Amino acid sequence: MSTKTNRLVDALRRAAMPITAVAALAATLGAAAAWSHSTDVHAASAAVSPINDSSVSALEALDNAVEAVAARVTPTVVNVSVTARPSEDEQQQGGPGMQQGQLPPGLQQFFFGGPMMPQQQQNPVEHAVGSGVIISPDGYILTNNHVVNGAVNIQVTLDDRRVFPAKLVGTDKLTDLAVLKINAAHLPFIGWGNSQNLHPGQTVLAFGSPFGYFRFSVTRGIVSALNRPNPFTDDPRKPGGFIQTDAAINPGNSGGPLVNARGELVGINTFIISNSGSFAGAGFAIPSQIAKAISEQIIAHGTVHHGYLGISLNDVTPQNASFFNLPDATGAIVSQVTPSSPASEAGLKQGDVIRMMNGNRIENGSALQVAVSELAPRTKITLGIVRDGKSMEIPVMVGEYHKNAELADNEDGSTQHGARLGVAVTDLTSDVRSQLNLPDAVHGVAVENVKPGSPADEAGIAPGDVIVQLNRKPVTTAQAFADAVHALPTNQDVLLLVWSHGGTTYRVLQPANSVQNGNQ
Repeated sequence: MSTKTNRLVDALRRAAMPITAVAALAATLGAAAAWSHSTDVHAASAAVSPINDSSVSALEALDNAVEAVAARVTPTVVNVSVTARPSEDEQQQGGPGMQQGQLPPGLQQFFFGGPMMPQQQQNPVEHAVGSGVIISPDGYILTNNHVVNGAVNIQVTLDDRRVFPAKLVGTDKLTDLAVLKINAAHLPFIGWGNSQNLHPGQTVLAFGSPFGYFRFSVTRGIVSALNRPNPFTDDPRKPGGFIQTDAAINPGNSGGPLVNARGELVGINTFIISNSGSFAGAGFAIPSQIAKAISEQIIAHGTVHHGYLGISLNDVTPQNASFFNLPDATGAIVSQVTPSSPASEAGLKQGDVIRMMNGNRIENGSALQVAVSELAPRTKITLGIVRDGKSMEIPVMVGEYHKNAELADNEDGSTQHGARLGVAVTDLTSDVRSQLNLPDAVHGVAVENVKPGSPADEAGIAPGDVIVQLNRKPVTTAQAFADAVHALPTNQDVLLLVWSHGGTTYRVLQPANSVQNGNQ
């Protein structure tokens, strides 16, 4: 008797139902089903029509096309096996790779980017499995930085089952990319595609080694969305621009290729967002526009130099466009300018909206980050901006990115509690500043409490944040903030500049209709 049958019998015994009764019941149900089938068979057969030849041909043509792409790409895909020593931070977080604690609070429980298996995360030496793709016939391989981070030994397995030791040529933590080299020649390699030509709905295939065990797997899906922003808060200057896809990507697929219908490399699979740790319909890939430029720099120089302006950005949206006197919802809003940065020296100001770079339209903040990060330091560019409704051009000398976060003070006062925005604020006393560990340059009022479900809550404002501006005017004290909120017309949207997690961002709030008990 099979295990499944044994479980069924045990369950029936526990329910005090004799097996003979089960058999009788099964016979009765079988007879009833047979009678029902005999009476409905004519109607059912009449309702089913044969599949026409054109439909079969279309499906077979699709299958043949996908099979051809898979056959072409699979020989270029590799399995990357790594022995690594995680850093102290990574050991505290549970393994190498991107850390959940670096994500916005709403995403921390959903993010999975590293290739580690749960049982491996307790060892001082990690054994990780990821994926990669061959980008040249002489053995250069592109993968994720988090796959090889801390590696002391790397082995690469090819599709033909040959195994090679791999040398780490170089990495780029900012974009999470790395290049490996194996001593081999005349290898099959993938051609580059242009990720800028992708469109939502377009067919893509993802390749790799899901869970580290199922090597050389392929899944099919579509481009779900483009230019997804950077979700990581460890460094807000990391470029976004991620490709979102529903082609299944799981832990172990990191570093594998995402290809278009021509079998061209359009992305490097890098992380998923899931509440289970496995694929849930939202996988993300680094676009080839970034991957190609970074890999070429690593191969040529062993390192990467990124362009840097020294600004934090928000996207222009239909909700905030009118506050900046913009004709449409495109562009990148400067929410913060780092002192002594290239942007500061060029005269860029908080509240400027960048809409053009070197004559090319800037759709959003992510697009500008990607474009600037690809520039060589000391490149001269011209930014087309809108400042207080006036268009102007500002020349900027691009600097070089270094991982240093520089941020952006106030007096004394009383706490104000709110119903209209759903936020309680207090002045930045010396004690408050010390508790929040605020940089000296941050001015405004501190958020003490946020009412669940309120406009402030919906805008992502949290206790410990600092409100710097209201409708583009500086906030000096808690009382001044309360007075300004009370003076707003009923139902008018509110634009807040909020300092949070080391950076400032603009948030649009839609206030509640009522004003009660003198609260804001």
